[in-house]
Amino acid sequence: MLYRADRVSHIETRLPALHIESTDGWCDDPASPDYNRPVRLPHPARHEKLWLDSHLYDLVVVIGHNDDPIVKDAGSAVFVHVARETFAPTEGCIAFTRDDLLTILSHVATSDAIDIRAAS
Repeated sequence: MLYRADRVSHIETRLPALHIESTDGWCDDPASPDYNRPVRLPHPARHEKLWLDSHLYDLVVVIGHNDDPIVKDAGSAVFVHVARETFAPTEGCIAFTRDDLLTILSHVATSDAIDIRAAS
């Protein structure tokens, strides 16, 4: 998991945790050899910044989507992160309130899996 140390002071979790720096990004360019991997900014290929003015990426769980092996155009930067206040849709991620995400983080381990199902 990744987090903004300037915004989150304490996280109870069994997940490995690294703090996000202003030069952190995630490559989402399928033409790049860095596709669906963390990168340092500036980066020549298309990418997302992880250091945001909003609070969406204050807590980020990298869920292991399309990473073993990485397949071009099969999706990148699919995370669990903090939801917008309005719960507006994400761009393919899963989002929770900050408090709910902190609670979830206190119960999960690297061996846990996410089961995503369509609403019935």
